Amino acid sequence: MFTIYHNPRCSKSRQTLALLEEQAASANQAVTIVEYLKTPLSVDEIKNLQTQLRCTAIEMMRVKEDEFKAQNLKGASDDVLNNAMASTAKLIERPIVTDGEKAIIGRPPENVLTFFSNK
Repeated sequence: MFTIYHNPRCSKSRQTLALLEEQAASANQAVTIVEYLKTPLSVDEIKNLQTQLRCTAIEMMRVKEDEFKAQNLKGASDDVLNNAMASTAKLIERPIVTDGEKAIIGRPPENVLTFFSNK
């Protein structure tokens, strides 16, 4: 089963979702869609995704968003960045796809194919 943290207004997120659904259907896998702007993630969920992504908080963020600058997050600690993503979901890089063990950022959308290359 796959979960995609998705923003339907983002073209890359839509492309990644389409590719994921196509590949998952071929592999008889289910896809759960979480619109993270409507259902914000908790700090614990964000930290779990960082572990699966093998990345730091800043590597999971959209640093060019106005909110990043407005919240003065440059150089902030991981705790501050994680709390910022939990309170301002728009700061989370998108889309993120997970199989429950590992995760990838779907930029470019073809990154999602790594889930299917070893199966």
